[in-house]
Amino acid sequence: MAEMTFWDHLEELRWVLFRVIGLWLVLAVGYFIAMPYIFDNVILGPTHNDFVFYNLLRHIGESLNLDDEFFTQHFEVKMININLAAPFFIHMSTAFWMSVVTAMPYLFFEIWRFISPALYPKERRGVLKALILGTVMFFIGVLLGYFMVYPLALRFLSTYNLSSQIENVLSLNSYIDNFMMLVLCMGLAFELPLVTWLLSLLGLVNKSFLRRYRRHAVVIIVIASAIITPTGDPFTLSVVAIPLYLLYEMSILMIKDKKKEEEDEFGDESEEEIKEETEQVNS
Repeated sequence: MAEMTFWDHLEELRWVLFRVIGLWLVLAVGYFIAMPYIFDNVILGPTHNDFVFYNLLRHIGESLNLDDEFFTQHFEVKMININLAAPFFIHMSTAFWMSVVTAMPYLFFEIWRFISPALYPKERRGVLKALILGTVMFFIGVLLGYFMVYPLALRFLSTYNLSSQIENVLSLNSYIDNFMMLVLCMGLAFELPLVTWLLSLLGLVNKSFLRRYRRHAVVIIVIASAIITPTGDPFTLSVVAIPLYLLYEMSILMIKDKKKEEEDEFGDESEEEIKEETEQVNS
């Protein structure tokens, strides 16, 4: 295969951008058209009493004969719009962000296909692993945020009564802002193993450092979980804290010991020397 010139690479990059932007526009238009259905059945899903997570809690309560309100609560949210242009701009912005998020795997694929020819086999494996891990972990975090974390936070905050004279009515802007923030933040939080692995490659953290400060990390995780889901009950806190702690432990497992890395490098060098000696003998 002939070596590509600078202008050939630029032309290839141009077609990559065309394909990514084309897919993004198709998704954005599709989401814009389907937004009324998506809004009623997906985005506003946590406001309905028959949402899948609320049904799961009721099933757990019935199976274990638990009478606590946490498992038996009937939940509905009253929502109003107080801004004239809010529905239109929320319609557009939600379609935009949903298209961006769902187009990310294809964007990573195009990035991989563009840069992989210039990488060594070891670098190629590392970049591919990072792209796949980052994509999968992000969507796992988004799903956890949507199905568990946000419904719990919504149910607690929307039913919290400061006074009996105040009726809780949620505004559309407030709901969307908190929905987007919490769901996307959970997706980004699940990038912790990838970020830690990249920092280890730069020499900023290592396995012994993470092990030494494990107790401090647990305290920070609990505080962060309490801020994300300020419900006060242990179950809701554990829904966020346990996955974050497991991600921290996963980060430790992903990082190699410094001694092991040196042994691997020494082993690679030894293999190369053996190959060179064999080639010299054969010649």
